[in-house]
Amino acid sequence: MDCLSSDEEISFVMEQPTPSEETLEGIQTLITNYKITCDQLVQEQNDLAIIISNSKKMTQDCRKRSIKLAKSLQEDKQSHQEQMDSEMVRQNMLSQEEFKLMKEIQDVEAALTEEEADYEHLREQTDVFTSVPDKMVVFKGKTADPGNVQMFDMTSRIVYPMQEGTALITFEEEEVAKRILSMKKHQVKLDDECRITMEAQPVQLMLPRLVEIHSEVCPQRILISNLPKMDIETLLSRLQIHFHKARNGGGEVEHCEFLPDSGTVVLTFLENHIAKGLTDLEFHDIELQKKKHTVRVTPFLNGNIVNLETKMMVCPRTVLLTGIPQVEHDSLQDLVEIHFQRSGNGGGELEAFLYNPLGQHTTALFESIAPKKGSSKL
Repeated sequence: MDCLSSDEEISFVMEQPTPSEETLEGIQTLITNYKITCDQLVQEQNDLAIIISNSKKMTQDCRKRSIKLAKSLQEDKQSHQEQMDSEMVRQNMLSQEEFKLMKEIQDVEAALTEEEADYEHLREQTDVFTSVPDKMVVFKGKTADPGNVQMFDMTSRIVYPMQEGTALITFEEEEVAKRILSMKKHQVKLDDECRITMEAQPVQLMLPRLVEIHSEVCPQRILISNLPKMDIETLLSRLQIHFHKARNGGGEVEHCEFLPDSGTVVLTFLENHIAKGLTDLEFHDIELQKKKHTVRVTPFLNGNIVNLETKMMVCPRTVLLTGIPQVEHDSLQDLVEIHFQRSGNGGGELEAFLYNPLGQHTTALFESIAPKKGSSKL
């Protein structure tokens, strides 16, 4: 139990008695209290209405702001998408341009590689043309005006394989050949009881119309020139021994060949790198005929036909006789020649005659084809 100090004051509040509702005073008091409570409720209702109004206004403001923000967000999204699309288009354009540039770079590199290959080929050709073997030429002709000089002519050499039971006749005149061809069938009398029938056909020859040859330096061969006149076997043996030795820049020799038309020697090595070292040095001292002799070593050219166009040409003075049977007659060829020499048979003077009987294989060599000049022989 707590004790109170003397300094503390004790106050007592006396509640007023509630008036009785049965009395007028009590009823008035209740009415007054109800009015106060009603006023408070009305005030609270007004405050609540203001709050509701403010809330609606705030809600509308929020809705407007939300709509505005959504619209702004949509615009930002659309703008961003447009930027992305524009960036994608730019990236595609850059990619295409990059691809185009890469293609151009590849084309330029390929063209550069081709140019370098052409340059290297031309350089090799220049080295070859400037290091061909020397050959002495003595001019014994006469000088004249270029307009009066005859043009260079080339004689054709065409190999013509003959079929069995055929013959080739070359006449001196084209008209005779045309006449024999126009008659076509010819009967040749061998004796009183035997005649053979043969058919005259034109001779068609395949001639080159255009020939393109690609030449390149052979990596295994060398051409040796400036050689002395001596025994060929001894010369080849000496050259082979000299260029077989590594101290002379050589290597293992595969083949050694003498070219009689130019008086030079072609030496072939087994390995590819030997020839270039020898041609770069060019001049070599070799012991020949018991003394030192300086020979010249130059590159050897390989030629490959890269383009060949041909044309068919009828030999104007030569006729092909076909259908000649196998006949046991010693004078068959002489009788055929005599038959076609007689003007009564449409023939004329013969220049050449070649017969290929059944069971044999023969080739004719046409050395020249011209309107008024031509020959054929084995």
